[in-house]
Amino acid sequence: MLVRGKYVRSFNHAQATVEPALTVRTAVSEDGAPVVLSAGGRSLDRHDPLPLWAQLQRDLSRRLSGGEFAEAFPGELDIARDYDVSRHTVREALRRLREMGVLDSARGRPTQVRAPIEQPLGSLYSLFREIESRGMVQASEVLDQSITTDATAAAALGLAEHAELFHLERVRLADGSPLAHDRVWLPAALAEPLMRADFARGALYDELAARCGVRVTGGRERISATTPSPAERRLLNLPRGVACLTVERIGVAGTDVVERRVTVVRGDRWSVVADWTARGWSVGAVAGPG
Repeated sequence: MLVRGKYVRSFNHAQATVEPALTVRTAVSEDGAPVVLSAGGRSLDRHDPLPLWAQLQRDLSRRLSGGEFAEAFPGELDIARDYDVSRHTVREALRRLREMGVLDSARGRPTQVRAPIEQPLGSLYSLFREIESRGMVQASEVLDQSITTDATAAAALGLAEHAELFHLERVRLADGSPLAHDRVWLPAALAEPLMRADFARGALYDELAARCGVRVTGGRERISATTPSPAERRLLNLPRGVACLTVERIGVAGTDVVERRVTVVRGDRWSVVADWTARGWSVGAVAGPG
């Protein structure tokens, strides 16, 4: 009995010590299903048909969008403990976030949150230059490089409806991740030599200057929030809930209109910035239809 008494007391002590770490906290989702909460308070729904890695990716994306990891991004073990999931689940969620271009990691250094690419207002801007200036590898997947006709683009260029145009359509990549869907039209009479250019890595303005002797010196842009089409979502590998910005550009060389461009950019990886001083700054805004 003495031995049994010692055993019971020892067991009760161990139980009292261990139980708080094994306590399972539960909540109820909107549809009434139980949701398991980890010790850290992060919730993943084991009854949801969505895989745990996808739920984790979605919640980490939400927290990233809210600026929660501005100082540092947690390690795999911390995330696994916080959400009560395996490291395999964490690795899969982080792999997807890297593919989206949200996170950056390499062997031997911690995972970092990738800052959005910024476009300054009021200056001639090159996405090619901006990507490379950040130490990222820029490349393009060329979807179309042809001589064609387009009534809308021709009108924007001040040409006849059936005028021949050089058309270039690309998916712009930053470190291998889709960033923007870019379409540009130029007068074929001016830009036909661009048919022989390689735009998988080359910059349009560089090729235009080298092959055609034309330098874009300025222009006008309209930037607006947009809901991407299903095709654009596929091209840009957009996660659910991420919107885009559409940049419509008219480029000029001196006084001649030479470029019509429409670029759909991921809203989670790109932003527009403006500098101002005590003397002020003016940004034009045009209201769209109600």
